[in-house]
Amino acid sequence: MTNLTLSDLGWSARFRAEAGDDTAAPARIASVARDRLEALTPSGAVSLTLPGGQSTGDYAVGDWVLFDPATGRVTRLLERQTAIRRKAAGREAKRQLIAANVDTLGIVTSCNADFNIARLERYLALAEASNCLPLVILTKADESETPDDYRRKAERLSPLVSALALNARDASELERLSPWCGTGQTLALVGSSGVGKTTLSNGLTGRGDATRDIREDDAKGRHTTTSRALHRTLAGGWLIDTPGMRELQLTDAAEGIDSVFSDISELAAQCRFSDCRHETEPGCAVQADIAEGRLDSDRLARWRKLQREDARNSESIAEARARDKGFGKMVRSVKALKRLDRRD
Repeated sequence: MTNLTLSDLGWSARFRAEAGDDTAAPARIASVARDRLEALTPSGAVSLTLPGGQSTGDYAVGDWVLFDPATGRVTRLLERQTAIRRKAAGREAKRQLIAANVDTLGIVTSCNADFNIARLERYLALAEASNCLPLVILTKADESETPDDYRRKAERLSPLVSALALNARDASELERLSPWCGTGQTLALVGSSGVGKTTLSNGLTGRGDATRDIREDDAKGRHTTTSRALHRTLAGGWLIDTPGMRELQLTDAAEGIDSVFSDISELAAQCRFSDCRHETEPGCAVQADIAEGRLDSDRLARWRKLQREDARNSESIAEARARDKGFGKMVRSVKALKRLDRRD
């Protein structure tokens, strides 16, 4: 990979302004390992280390950093234009960075039993909370008799959604994605295993990663992508492929949820009581629309579920951070007292 400019890598006027007169060199993170960062520069690929006390877990594929070419050590992380995060899988109250500086979040599903409205709404809320443009990519259109029906269902979920139904194995159809992964643009792919992300990635980048068949009984597949990485697309932009997500828990996504469910949010503002729970309260505009058939009660239930989940996860992560800060303060106090004791 040669003859790339910073602009080719996604460098923008905003990053240039933030870097200012800093003499350190810019690089874009292509992959994150346990003890180092692999990055891309106009001069080629570099392997970077971090200052003491920093963890590679604080960095994401797509990040821009400044580094010292003489030592290969990162000196500064530039502010992210967009950041895709979720609650880390499992019971631990932590956020997990998925990708950074992504222009478009490609939400991949397929025109078969994998198509799931609730899951799509969840991914759309993630895109909105991350400040990414949401794009629903419906694969296996060639295997469905009604691919446009799936596309229309996806587009009805939110006025912010664009959706495409295509055959990921057809190079001419993949060209329809060029506007989202052309020069300077970054497209990230998310979705369940077996929906065709690896096939899409191969077609968009010219790579040849192996794919695995889906299970016939439930249209689900197995993981073929095992880590996140930044790859050049044939259209001149960048692609971040991600492993299939078995669990996507939202956190700090309240605004994203409201955007995806803007129809309910707008109705809720018309309720007689500001604290209306949209159950049996008089003057509830939400329940009035349900009664008149303009709003699906299942959609209201999904909205409530995401709101509860986001509030719970956001609160638990904030509490965990407060505990960590409190513990760190206590440790520092004990160390300070021990130093005083030694002096005495």
